[in-house]
Amino acid sequence: MRPQASLAGRPPRGNEQSGQATFAHEHPIDASAAPHGVQAWREAWAVCDVAVTGQGPPALWQGLQEQRRVALFEAAVARSPLMRRVFAGRDPRQLPLQQLPVQRKSELMRHFDDWVADPRLHLAELRRFAASATRIGHPHLGQYTVWQSSGSSGEPTLFVQDGAAMAVYDALETLRRPWLQPWRRWLDPAALAERTAFVGATTGHFASTVNVERLRLRQPWRASNLRGFSFLQPIDELVQALNAFRPTVLATYPTVALALAEQAEAGRLRVPLAEVWTGGEALSPAMRRVIVERFDCALAHSYGASEFLALAGECAQHALHLNADWVILEPVDARGRAVAPGLAGHTTLLTNLANHVQPLLRCDLGDRVALSPQRCACGSPLPVIEVQGRVDDALLLRDAGGRAVRLVPLALTTVLEEHAQVYAFQIEQRSERELLLRLPQGDRAGAAARRRACAALRSFLAQQGLGNVAVEAHSGAPVRRGRSGKAPRVSAGRCQSCERI
Repeated sequence: MRPQASLAGRPPRGNEQSGQATFAHEHPIDASAAPHGVQAWREAWAVCDVAVTGQGPPALWQGLQEQRRVALFEAAVARSPLMRRVFAGRDPRQLPLQQLPVQRKSELMRHFDDWVADPRLHLAELRRFAASATRIGHPHLGQYTVWQSSGSSGEPTLFVQDGAAMAVYDALETLRRPWLQPWRRWLDPAALAERTAFVGATTGHFASTVNVERLRLRQPWRASNLRGFSFLQPIDELVQALNAFRPTVLATYPTVALALAEQAEAGRLRVPLAEVWTGGEALSPAMRRVIVERFDCALAHSYGASEFLALAGECAQHALHLNADWVILEPVDARGRAVAPGLAGHTTLLTNLANHVQPLLRCDLGDRVALSPQRCACGSPLPVIEVQGRVDDALLLRDAGGRAVRLVPLALTTVLEEHAQVYAFQIEQRSERELLLRLPQGDRAGAAARRRACAALRSFLAQQGLGNVAVEAHSGAPVRRGRSGKAPRVSAGRCQSCERI
């Protein structure tokens, strides 16, 4: 989930086959960053591209998708040694997407230096770059935007985007986000009067945080009105900081927005919110209703991933429209076969048509997504998707004095990933004062991971005033899965006091 991005775009190129004026994707890999004029030109044309395609007939985005798929294949074969081996001499213009193997992020990371299209990009150097909190939002080699995934599927993945890809993401974020209060946008199109607060993991190179800091660097006149706040700090400190900042826009995850809405209802959080933007997790109708009612403001939800920032945006009907002109999603079953429209697959394969620097072709996204066979009543030509996102629960614990303290799941998972370097785990609440931590790894390394995880988790609980909460940990313990087959990383278990919305 990301705050409002800047306008961006790219220049057009004619479609020789149809004679139509279309917007193709060009990615020169230069030895230096693109001049400001070139990037401004890209951004301006991306705005035109996204605006025109979002209002045209379905045939327009379908034609652009195919054109960009071929361009991506050609660029991948020409510039990525790994992709040349994947294509194995087959013609990239003729090869159907479904004939390519599924990409696994762990495998791609093992061959990172051969995967990327610029020989100056090296995994070891990028890891050093991403280890520095002072470099968040800054360009690598003067031209590449870098972020990392959380590592929920195993190993964190590093993602590298050039200016052309970022121009596409920015245009999609800006133009395909619903205008919740159009009169405010018309009166203040540059959002100079807004005070936007992003609440998330602010100390790592995660996509949302990187884009907040990138926007602050690109638009210094807005830096004082756009700030990130860590959800790892105690809720009382977070509320105090937000009260001092007085945001008019809150950008965060649904479970975080819900926890803050509870603080607002209790009278502790007093901010003049006009809009709430959520993403990164599933938003149920009940969660939407509670957040909107308790904050008394409009809400917009989006769907994105580290693999492609702006996957889908909400319309006035609260339907998520896939940005299918720039990304391809394939819901598939457990054997990798396409599922029928309207059905959610076992997982979803993603092909990023905007990023030629780091080709993502049928990459296993891990989410369960269904593509609707019906057009939306809002009139958009873009397809509607339904997402079964993360299934983690917020936990309601009590301190030694009996005070209730709610912990959002992303804060807990971030603590274990960032401070303990543990990525495969499951936290289950047993009571208001007891947690169970399961780690599937059972060897000596698993025991070391258990010690790191326990230390990090207990330290975090103490910071929240929950030093009284007991943590029981087991390594070599299989995680428990729900009826859908997905394994929640944070589960309220059978604790009756934990509200599920």
